[in-house]
Amino acid sequence: MTVSDPLGDMLTRIRNAQMRNRSTVSTPASKLRERVLEVMKEEGYIRGFARVDYTGGKSEIEIELKYFDGKPVIRQLRRVSKPGRRVYSSVSDLPTVANGLGLSILSTPKGVMSDSRARQENVGGEVLCSIF
Repeated sequence: MTVSDPLGDMLTRIRNAQMRNRSTVSTPASKLRERVLEVMKEEGYIRGFARVDYTGGKSEIEIELKYFDGKPVIRQLRRVSKPGRRVYSSVSDLPTVANGLGLSILSTPKGVMSDSRARQENVGGEVLCSIF
């Protein structure tokens, strides 16, 4: 079965695992997912992740979720740009999440990065998701 929105599927898996207080969650591997997870790790929303390769060319990513006082660190995880409606933003129009407490993850010509780094590098792109 193919998934029409692989990144949205990963975000939903993370949300579902946090509702069940799971320490880890796995998702099929892809380069875009790894880059989004790298931004989430740098910003402190997840503990880490590791790629697990299986025989037959299949590989998965094991994501270690982060909790503080028994509650998930990620309060809200939302897909912004979807396959049916892409959302692009210039550097001057980048959205702020929760008055700057959250972040948006963008796919730019310089790679996948957070909104604050995109402002530093003066580059816009596709707004993939928002985290708070």
